[in-house]
Amino acid sequence: MSTLSVPTAVPAVRGVLRPHRAALVLWLTALAAAAAYLAWLHSLADEAREGVSACAVPQQSGLPLCSAVEAITADATYGEGIALVAGALALVMFPAAVWSGAVIGRELENRTALLAWTQGVTPTRWLAAKLTVPAVLLAAGTGAIVVLNIWAREDGDPNLVGDWYFPDVFIATGPAAVAHTLAGLALGTLAGLLTGRTLAGAGVAFAVCLVLYNAVDLFREDLWPTLTHVGAFEPPRSYHQVDWSANETVLRYHPRSHFWPLQYVETGLLLTVAAAATAAAFLLLRRRTA
Repeated sequence: MSTLSVPTAVPAVRGVLRPHRAALVLWLTALAAAAAYLAWLHSLADEAREGVSACAVPQQSGLPLCSAVEAITADATYGEGIALVAGALALVMFPAAVWSGAVIGRELENRTALLAWTQGVTPTRWLAAKLTVPAVLLAAGTGAIVVLNIWAREDGDPNLVGDWYFPDVFIATGPAAVAHTLAGLALGTLAGLLTGRTLAGAGVAFAVCLVLYNAVDLFREDLWPTLTHVGAFEPPRSYHQVDWSANETVLRYHPRSHFWPLQYVETGLLLTVAAAATAAAFLLLRRRTA
């Protein structure tokens, strides 16, 4: 009786991760550090809110003395920490792109990929593994930090954590952060295949993502129809003002309720970019290895 060996996904995953143990350890360490940092920031939230609360001089019923409020430093620590995390999440596209561009470019430059293709691994399977495993790790890790970031922000007081329409805050508080990451990974992979060089792949990936990031930031306000208010009035801070006429009688804006529609459209747009870049990468590889 002959025994049939059934291939599993485990060896393929190990094969992808083995050459990149240092990057994997760095990514997991960064996730653990970010999670611990956000948990600590969450513990400061109540005291931080006291640092931006209303006060009175002299002290009045129900209001603390202003000198006591000004002595609280947790609000600055908390606000700066939340801003740091938001900034990192907003820019995660770039390290994902540079890493993938460098990795794919290096494997082609060193002919490591050609060696794998001669050992029974088809080019399509090779590229699929190079994309799937990092995509799962990046999406899961980024998504987890986004959830923890939302938790640490609590009620989202703009005096502490910034207004919802700030670019870094917007990306870091929704699924757009994951879409940015996946777009960076796909574009980096395509850049690595196009150049076949380590540094060139990383450089092209960074440049393309820089253009994409700024284009999305520039046109974000146009991804969903704005509301229009006619007549002089003082708009609340929660309005993302898009255009205000010179005589201050016509205002186009996004209210806070437009956060999720804008998130979904931006996420869909970036996932489309990621899908297109992935399809282009497979097509390019197929033509080169045909």
